[in-house]
Amino acid sequence: MIARLHGTVESIGRDSLIVSVGGVGFKVRASAAARELAGKARTIELFTHMLVRENEISLYGFVNEEELALFELLLGVSGIGPKAALSILSSAPPERLRQAIASGEIEVFTRVPGIGPKTAQTIVFHLKDKVGVAPSAPAGQTAFANDDIEIVGALTALGYSVAEAQAALASVPRESGATTEERLRLALAYFARP
Repeated sequence: MIARLHGTVESIGRDSLIVSVGGVGFKVRASAAARELAGKARTIELFTHMLVRENEISLYGFVNEEELALFELLLGVSGIGPKAALSILSSAPPERLRQAIASGEIEVFTRVPGIGPKTAQTIVFHLKDKVGVAPSAPAGQTAFANDDIEIVGALTALGYSVAEAQAALASVPRESGATTEERLRLALAYFARP
């Protein structure tokens, strides 16, 4: 089983990477964070999950063991395949997903294309005891609120990476009374700065 890859990034696709290791190019279906990291570095180290099916062997790559562990937990949920698990992981940081599972916030999952309320409830029900309580945000950082996830989702739908969306969101002051739309407008203004 291939548990980790360390190699040179040859190409970045919409949902995958080609990583050259010892002259062999591995196609790895990668999380948004892994694709973003690949865009910044010539060499990359990925934690991988190898999925073997009757007619296909697939590799899924992640930037750290936390992403990989959450991916594997999601695969254990009835109705969640690797494509859906990867989409969920690309929708928000792992700590936010763990927090949503621990607190029963199914709306975080229903925002992911292809995940309906019933599947979201199944995810929360089956994983609530497995993820534990998400740690609170470190000093100086704020935990993601529901409207934050909406803003990050809107920005990534416009083509920005998850990290870019998070940076733009961090630049938006948390004014009392600001609507999600106003905060999204301010986050978009972040990308217009010189």
